[in-house]
Amino acid sequence: MGSDAAGPASSASGARVSAGSSPDPGIRAPEADARPDHSVKLVLWRHGQTEWNVQRRFQGDIPLDEVGQQQAERAARLLAALQPSAIFSSDLIRAAATAAPLARLTGLTVTPDKDLRERHGGLWEGLTDTEIRERYPVEHSQWRPPEGETTAAVADRACAAMERIANTLTPGTLAVVVSHGAALRLGAARLLGLPEDLWGAIGPLANCAWSVLGRRRGRWRLIEHNAGTLPEPVLSDDR
Repeated sequence: MGSDAAGPASSASGARVSAGSSPDPGIRAPEADARPDHSVKLVLWRHGQTEWNVQRRFQGDIPLDEVGQQQAERAARLLAALQPSAIFSSDLIRAAATAAPLARLTGLTVTPDKDLRERHGGLWEGLTDTEIRERYPVEHSQWRPPEGETTAAVADRACAAMERIANTLTPGTLAVVVSHGAALRLGAARLLGLPEDLWGAIGPLANCAWSVLGRRRGRWRLIEHNAGTLPEPVLSDDR
């Protein structure tokens, strides 16, 4: 994973200033280097596969299938290497079951948060995409489930949960947040400050894949998206 931490202090000319030496009084170190690093990271982890995922049904509270359980075990081994300081999860069955292997490997307790639940699908829950198109063509074209949650409502509550979780973290640490495809994507878009007409620019997450968001000095940044392996260090991004 790339680090946002500042490197060794250097002069404006690029010469390194070692500890204990007397820097040229005419050279002032960049102001950013003098500030403490208050960065925190959130690993946004989608639950493993369910039978209704395979059938393309709008889900309610559905357990993981056998493949989903295997996905959770594999991903947990990778995510444990990131040494998370906390695990938060939607209280729905498939999310809690995904979080369990990581909790076992790290010794952390999973904190449930109902604001991390998937979008309430109302009358669409249990229906396939084809059935929704046939029965609710107008609502499908607007992606507005009857008696369900609006897109904005999901974004608002998921974003609020993510911000609340980030505020519990010690600078320099990360938390794993186990949730659902729409909740994570919409919450992340809101957290990043994207206008609603650009929320679709963030693509979907595969089952048991994750994204990484970082907050530094009050600003959020998308670091990884739809990952299934540990990221390589970012040595330079020309910034």
